[in-house]
Amino acid sequence: MKRQLTSLLIALVLCGSLLAQEQDPQTYQRRTNKGKVFVLWGYNRSWYAASDIHFKGQNYDFTLHRVTAKDRQTPFTFKDYFSIDVITAPQTNFRIGYFINDKYSLSIGVDHMKYVMVQDQRSAISGGIHTGGNWDGNYDNDPILLTEDFLQFEHTDGLNYVLVELTRNDDLFALFPFRRIPNIDVFLQTGVGLGLLYPKSNVTLMNFDRYDEFHTAGWGANIKVGLNISFWKYFFLQSEFKSGYIRMNDILTTPDIATDKAAQGFLFSEWTYTFGVNFWLF
Repeated sequence: MKRQLTSLLIALVLCGSLLAQEQDPQTYQRRTNKGKVFVLWGYNRSWYAASDIHFKGQNYDFTLHRVTAKDRQTPFTFKDYFSIDVITAPQTNFRIGYFINDKYSLSIGVDHMKYVMVQDQRSAISGGIHTGGNWDGNYDNDPILLTEDFLQFEHTDGLNYVLVELTRNDDLFALFPFRRIPNIDVFLQTGVGLGLLYPKSNVTLMNFDRYDEFHTAGWGANIKVGLNISFWKYFFLQSEFKSGYIRMNDILTTPDIATDKAAQGFLFSEWTYTFGVNFWLF
């Protein structure tokens, strides 16, 4: 997938360079961003800091300390990435936005990440379990091996970050004294985001039945920096690096959604690679 995107970028830059030979870069005028609407789609990789996870329900209340997790990007096949029925199987990004002036845009979208607890890792446990199972007891930062029969914990359909972002877009050709290339615009992007977490958490906890349903579980906030390369005004490639914090205090863990919950907070980073289209309302 990365090779295909790189090849596409090179081809577009070469085409733009050929067009530049036919026009005077000094007289080329970039159209203002104000009034522009954009829609993008793409993919991401993500990373998560270790976090404490607090589980509470009938006859148990305990915390697992410094649990590690990773993402799960789908290996590339044309079917998995472009068939409508499985188009959200990979870790994806969707956003639609509007430029309120030449520099600033507002957007709303979904970062569809995936969070998978590393299985069979060594952790520590504090609290108490009194469910009549093999793990009954009181714990005080005692070591524990997170085997499948004790806990499977994922947000894999997914760790859905539904967010609003404010982005500043700076024209790099205007910032630095090199020649502008007609039909190609390059923007440095910086911004902030805030949103809700709407995960579908796949959890199997001790002897309880597996639970896997969508649910609004918490909130997130992030900052970002990125690069947008637009071609012939209407098409673009974009890549961003985000870093932020996610807090989920209402994760559903068993079918008994009234009493059984989990909570965690962690730092995250995300790298996105997307493509999209622009059009102007006026």
